[in-house]
Amino acid sequence: MSRHHSRSGRCKCIVTSKFRIAALTISLFLLGCIFMSSGCGKQEAKVHEEKVVNIKVGAVEQKSLRPYIETIGTLKPFEEVIISSEVDGIVKNLRVSEGSPVSKGMTLVEINETDYRLEVNRAEAALRQAEASLANAKLEYERKAALYKEELVTKQQFDDISARQALAEGELDRARASLSLAKEKLLKTKIYSPLQGAVREKKVTTGDYVKNGSQLLWIVKADPIKLQFTVPEKEVGKLRKDQDVMFKVDSFPDFEFKGRVNAIYPSLEERTRTLQVEALVPNHDAKLKPGLFAKVTLYTGQTRDIIVVPITAVLYEDSRVKVFVAEGDRAKERPVKIGSKYGEHVEILEGLQKDETVVVVGQNNLAEGVKINVAR
Repeated sequence: MSRHHSRSGRCKCIVTSKFRIAALTISLFLLGCIFMSSGCGKQEAKVHEEKVVNIKVGAVEQKSLRPYIETIGTLKPFEEVIISSEVDGIVKNLRVSEGSPVSKGMTLVEINETDYRLEVNRAEAALRQAEASLANAKLEYERKAALYKEELVTKQQFDDISARQALAEGELDRARASLSLAKEKLLKTKIYSPLQGAVREKKVTTGDYVKNGSQLLWIVKADPIKLQFTVPEKEVGKLRKDQDVMFKVDSFPDFEFKGRVNAIYPSLEERTRTLQVEALVPNHDAKLKPGLFAKVTLYTGQTRDIIVVPITAVLYEDSRVKVFVAEGDRAKERPVKIGSKYGEHVEILEGLQKDETVVVVGQNNLAEGVKINVAR
């Protein structure tokens, strides 16, 4: 009886232990599931959390603007010439210096004319002698011609006097040419200005010996003055003669100068893909100097109403141009076609309407439909 109870007790203990182990296992399993469930929930919540991009926006505006091209230019003289001597000699008198104003026809340089005046005198004497020789030859010819008709002189004698007269006529022509040349050289001892302007550079001084071809003075004409500038290849189709050009120079920052397109060059510069353009600018007060740089505005049409956006709103992707429009709390991608630039704005030809709102800061972080927060 005691053995039976003892076995029964051991069996009860074993069963109880098994139940406890099973219960503990189930509890641990359930606890693990709870933790896993909790972790999964947090992970799912994290996955579904939406990103918000902070941005700044600007307005799509309609403005009345005159289309123009902005570029950089340089001022050049309207005309310039380097004056050279056409005769040899010593500079007797130099009447100008650097910066001197000159008028057309004004005497600039005198070269010692003594030798050239003597040459004129010799040529005049030679001419008088040739004229006398011809006169004598003509008289002799008339006498011999009358005698020849009466057959009182031979044909040989008549031919001789005919040749002498022809020779005298040739000598007279040469004497006249020599006199003309001597007078021309004498005239060239005085050098006159071919244009109205100013002396840019003096290359000789009084007392210098110069030869034919020696440079004497550099004269420039700067009224009107030329404004030369370049235009990008894509803007060439907008160019016309007589278009208005406005520009500023650093020397007069508060003053705007005006000119008109005078010449459009026939071919582009291959390296820069630009076309050179030239405008004429009145310069009566000589404020503008050749060599000054200019900030140029070339007007290419009349004032018109156009749609513009801040230039910072525009994004470029290869050949595509786009902006992001703020619609409520979402960003919407919008392809656009742009036109000319106007300072900090750019013309929109297609893709936007007046009073829409475009993203001007933060657009590089956007994609279609992304949630946005407009910073104030």
